[in-house]
Amino acid sequence: MRQLRSILYNKEMQHRMEEQAKVEAGKKKIEWGSQIRSYVFDDRRVKDHRTNFQTSDVNGVMDGKIDGFIKAYLMEFADKGE
Repeated sequence: MRQLRSILYNKEMQHRMEEQAKVEAGKKKIEWGSQIRSYVFDDRRVKDHRTNFQTSDVNGVMDGKIDGFIKAYLMEFADKGE
C-alpha cells in the first residue's frame, strides 16, 4: 500500500510540475523595454505598447478608467490565446 501511495504521489507531483511549467513558459521577462504601458504626464498621454491604444485622459487612467485598454487588449489578443 505504501508503494502504491508513493507511486500515486509521484505521478501527481509530476503532473503539477508540468502544469506549473506551462504557466511559467507563458510569462514574459521583466526587463528594460518590456513595459506594456507608458505614462507621459507632460504630453498628457498614456499608451499601451502591446495594442498601440492611447488616450490623453491621464488623470482618468490614474483613477482607474482603463476600460479602453482592456477592450483594446481583448480585441487584439482574444483569438491568439495569450
